[in-house]
Amino acid sequence: MTAYTPIPTLEGDASFDAYIARPAGKPKAAIIVIQEIFGVNEGIRRKCGHWAQQGYLAVAPDLFWRDQPHVELDADKPEEFQAALGHMQRMDQDLAIRDIEAAIKAARAELGEGGKVGVVGYCLGGRLAFMAACRTDGDAFVGYYGVGIDNLLGEQHAIGKPVLLHIPTADGFVPPEAQKKMHEGLKDNRHVTLHDYEGLDHGFAAEMGNRRDEAAARLADQRTADFFAQNL
Repeated sequence: MTAYTPIPTLEGDASFDAYIARPAGKPKAAIIVIQEIFGVNEGIRRKCGHWAQQGYLAVAPDLFWRDQPHVELDADKPEEFQAALGHMQRMDQDLAIRDIEAAIKAARAELGEGGKVGVVGYCLGGRLAFMAACRTDGDAFVGYYGVGIDNLLGEQHAIGKPVLLHIPTADGFVPPEAQKKMHEGLKDNRHVTLHDYEGLDHGFAAEMGNRRDEAAARLADQRTADFFAQNL
């Protein structure tokens, strides 16, 4: 069963929608699914559905709600790609992290005592997943092709839970020097694991569209599933 559900902000003065996919039985844990710049679109909803099929409560918060609620854009349409960039530029990422924290809190409340919550994000969401690892009390974090993580390395001392990062080596939005900085800056952090995907570009694990590389997407998603199974 799937539905949109309002989640209160941490301040309790407003609420925002989240797309939620629930498993058939009692969830074994929860996973917060963080959108790309294209909103909580069909691809993100499919990812939630996959996690629900594996027994997780899957929650995709609408992080553009302050700018425009329920944004759904297609990465393969140039005009929609440009619109997505506009939404990203207007986003306050510090507030987005608080919304992710509110989603973690809501998921824990539904799971009950002892319930664990993971976070997985893509593109913009990959960056936010890394920020969440530094700033929230989630239990495990995965970032796919996160942009600008090399500029966030000063926060890594706050990471206390396992983190997994998927890095395509030909990412047009994360140049080689940024990738090198990530590898060198994180190599001594015992909580962080990095996987490179040789010759692949940004968005290779998208559920649909021209960016997807089937073999690499399956490999990365299996690594993510194993990571969450171990840590949640």
